[in-house]
Amino acid sequence: MTDAQDNEIDFEIDPEDLEGGPVIAHELGKPSLLVDDLHITYRVFGASKVGGPVKEGRRSLLPRRLRRHGSAIRDVKALRGISFVAHHGESIGIVGVNGSGKSTLLRAVAGLVPPSGGAVYVAGQPALLGVNAVLMGELTGERNIVIGGLALGLTLKEVEERYDEIVDFAEIGDFVNLPMQAYSSGMAARLRFAISASAIPDILMIDEALATGDATFRQKSKARIDEVREAAGTVFLVSHSIATIESICSRILWVHEGRLVMDGPVDVVAKAYKAFVRENKQYRADLAVATG
Repeated sequence: MTDAQDNEIDFEIDPEDLEGGPVIAHELGKPSLLVDDLHITYRVFGASKVGGPVKEGRRSLLPRRLRRHGSAIRDVKALRGISFVAHHGESIGIVGVNGSGKSTLLRAVAGLVPPSGGAVYVAGQPALLGVNAVLMGELTGERNIVIGGLALGLTLKEVEERYDEIVDFAEIGDFVNLPMQAYSSGMAARLRFAISASAIPDILMIDEALATGDATFRQKSKARIDEVREAAGTVFLVSHSIATIESICSRILWVHEGRLVMDGPVDVVAKAYKAFVRENKQYRADLAVATG
């Protein structure tokens, strides 16, 4: 394991993550998503020395300080040949240590990141809800609810009808009249979830959003996700909490270093992933003792 990989790994497992049972499976519908040999490669500038000096007669757009030391460009392979099929009515958890490619996978499914290779086929409209998802910070929560609802395909009348429900669900009270840049990260995340869940999307993708909020809000979020799934939507959930994954999902995709390690029932994959995290947590402890 390299130092870079070691620094990226999240070894945290909460005690409650060691318990929990699988979600009761129900009949699935037709395929809603096909990911076929998906590759995502990012080009990073100024990251490391690559190549030699610029050849005579060629002009470089790089700063002179970088030209003296080579092009300083490297390719980062975020996803490496991932393939799977998801169905309507399915709830799928995505697990993996930090830097494994989980969020990149969701962004690719949402159409926010173009594939470097392979393809993504979607039957319907995906809605990505993430902790880092951006609404308009300078606008009030009220205006963001309207804009977000319209973006989800709701009519203005439907947004108005669901406005109070969204505000109550997000638990932001009178803050709805203030600019979102005045919100705490938790308040903003709750509002994003409430807006995204105000409609029944074909594919709902949640990136760590359930980590922001107390137990009551997480329970409300779970109930809403169940409603989406029962309405024949497909739900993807990225979370470091195995307990959350086990309580909501019936299937897990385990991604590591951009590759799909396991794809199967939640109890089977969760058990293997917990064992992997414990093993690497012990490795870190032993390494700290050896180098301490």
